[in-house]
Amino acid sequence: MYELIKPLFFKFDPEIIHHLVTGGLRRVNQVWGVKSLLKNLYQFEDKRLEREVMGLKFKNPLGLAAGFDKNATLIEDFAELGFGFIEIGTVTPLPQPGNEKPRMFRLPEDQGLINRMGFNNQGVDVVAARLKQVNRKGLIIGGNIGKNKITPNEDAVSDYIKCFDRLFDVVDYFVVNVSSPNTPGLRELQEKEPLKHILNALQQRNMKNGISRPILLKIAPDLTNSQLDDIIEIVSETKITGVIATNTTLSRENLSSNLTLKNQSGGLSGKPLSERSTEVIRYLSEKSNKSFVIIGVGGIHSAEDAIEKINAGASLIQIYTGFIYEGPALIKRILKGICNI
Repeated sequence: MYELIKPLFFKFDPEIIHHLVTGGLRRVNQVWGVKSLLKNLYQFEDKRLEREVMGLKFKNPLGLAAGFDKNATLIEDFAELGFGFIEIGTVTPLPQPGNEKPRMFRLPEDQGLINRMGFNNQGVDVVAARLKQVNRKGLIIGGNIGKNKITPNEDAVSDYIKCFDRLFDVVDYFVVNVSSPNTPGLRELQEKEPLKHILNALQQRNMKNGISRPILLKIAPDLTNSQLDDIIEIVSETKITGVIATNTTLSRENLSSNLTLKNQSGGLSGKPLSERSTEVIRYLSEKSNKSFVIIGVGGIHSAEDAIEKINAGASLIQIYTGFIYEGPALIKRILKGICNI
């Protein structure tokens, strides 16, 4: 059914369609019988899919990446589609509108997406309050946190701490996002010293609570091997749980789309990112001797793509752009494929 309506969706601005479709999902889920229908259509359950990762029990290893449900408004609705975990955000201390529209562009010839959203979200207080009301039903929820655009880099650590403290009781794990290309200067925080400063500060807060939450670092695919070596060292020194590999890329190599699309600023996701994100996963896994958790994301549009990430060293995987291009049936296809590994 999704293949029939996708051409209609793709005639309109992707951000507008995103809000129309997600709003529609929320409304139809309130109709009697729809949740059972979605479960029969899209969910796939099998004991072989269960994973114990980061001290957390996942019903399956497939998650929805951050950016799709920035404000935690759709967690229960997406859970009905069969995801094992959902990552909300990126959330900042203060609400912010993000960058000017249009700020999202499809590249159908490449099965890609360029976005320059700019951490648009309703702020951590609103998101935290909303998460308290979520009926989890065993679903794992991750909190992806960032800094406000107006916060200078030298004060960035305070933004991450505010989000960490506010979300601590309502998420299962944290993701520190310093790799989005759409907040000016943010990627400078991936440098060794500022990054260690942020992660050490969060770890100190983590230990003070009696219980601790897994902390992961989301990294860019554009890092060199030398920089990836630094990431391995930083993970070891700060004792965070692991890495999400990868965020979107600034590269525009080997794209078939027209120049107007290719020249749009922002981060590129989807199939063009698939090979590089897998390379990063494999490099980190092998160089670190599998000493930390890796969540693989980037260009997963099929079960084969997902298995490739797992074989490269990912313990869990996430989808975003593939979900847009392939629709909700992709979830079941991936989970069935993983069962046959």
